[in-house]
Amino acid sequence: MRKTTRKFLAATAGVASIALLATACSSDDPKPASTGDATKDSKPITLTVATFNNFGYTDELLAEYTKTHPNVTVKQTVAAKAEDARTNLTTKLAAGGAGLADVEAIEIDWLPELVQSSDKFLDLNSDEVEGRWLEFKTKPATAADGKLIGYGTDVGPEAICYRSDLFEAAGLPTDPAEVAELLGGDGATWDKYFEVGKTFVDKSESAWFDSANAIYQGMVNQLEAAYENTDGTPIPLAENDQVKGLYETVTGAQVQELSAHLGQWSEDWTAAFQKNGFATMLCPAWMTGPIEQNSGGITGWNIADVFPGGGGNWGGSYLTVPAAGANAEAAKELAAWLTSPEIQIKAFLNAGTFPSQTEALTDPALTGAKNDFFNNAPVGTIFGNRYKAIKVTPFKGPNYFSIHQTVGDAITKVDVDKSADSAAAWQGALDAFNALGL
Repeated sequence: MRKTTRKFLAATAGVASIALLATACSSDDPKPASTGDATKDSKPITLTVATFNNFGYTDELLAEYTKTHPNVTVKQTVAAKAEDARTNLTTKLAAGGAGLADVEAIEIDWLPELVQSSDKFLDLNSDEVEGRWLEFKTKPATAADGKLIGYGTDVGPEAICYRSDLFEAAGLPTDPAEVAELLGGDGATWDKYFEVGKTFVDKSESAWFDSANAIYQGMVNQLEAAYENTDGTPIPLAENDQVKGLYETVTGAQVQELSAHLGQWSEDWTAAFQKNGFATMLCPAWMTGPIEQNSGGITGWNIADVFPGGGGNWGGSYLTVPAAGANAEAAKELAAWLTSPEIQIKAFLNAGTFPSQTEALTDPALTGAKNDFFNNAPVGTIFGNRYKAIKVTPFKGPNYFSIHQTVGDAITKVDVDKSADSAAAWQGALDAFNALGL
């Protein structure tokens, strides 16, 4: 069996899917597709790819493309945070697109607003990529006129990653199957997760989880329509009882007692991995990368095949081709190669980015994958099971990102900055929502 490598950093955030492994197509020998011969026997060119955190596109992987396209040099730029990549993309798009990479990676949360500006991207429809993804993946990237602006990269089925050594010290089970049952098994709930957390923190100096915003993200991803009605109209935040209920849960005293009060991707968060800062994390497949990167020398991490609420998806990015690029057709061919079944599997083995390609999902290279850092956890099987457990595909309209940020900022004030209590921070979210003028 193939094992995941040790080349992990951070990855991405995003949208959900419906159970599909059972219906996925399979291939004994998946081959990367090509969208044509845009770069064959042509003059030397350099194609730039802009990603964030880690998509699994190592130098070695990108060099494979040059072997079959000897006139092409591929250079990747990697933003440390998704927010930095978004700011760069939206700012340069507004200025006409000059300075953008030939291939730009985007998160699902930004996609609805970018689809409104589909004229700024190349249409990625082609016969050779038809049927690669199920509709849940292509629909959000498709404009009203049928233009496809993004090729799907990964998805993020969620499990629970945990420190078995900290569990043992607190008298809790450490075997992954036993931990899954401890958290409720197939009937796992958020209440049960918090209940076990209370048992843990009463016997440990470590926190139960890293970040209240992370817990909120896991919860909100299970709502069918968090911030907007399915016709795209915003739900007034003051009237949004679902969102307010989740907010009050994660900022309430009971859950705050379990938090390490960290902002994900901050320096303090990174350092906490070396300081026994917390015992569990909500763990989309791509999160295995940053956990390993930040936990060098720590040997206790493992993965339980369980998730509160039954299933959830946090993650799902795309590759786009800005229309203003000088080598747009060649970039389209590269984007198709990077999102082909074989390359998606290689990216998963590099960085834990779980494939969205239907052909990849039943490939033995994926289903048999293990991760030695997580005590040889069968990550292919675990995240495949978690994928099948997802029941909700959240609707995300053009205002999702901005509304979500107002709530996230309020949670940060309570959980991390401690600059406001829950009620005051919620009022701040209401004020920020009203300022959006939606």
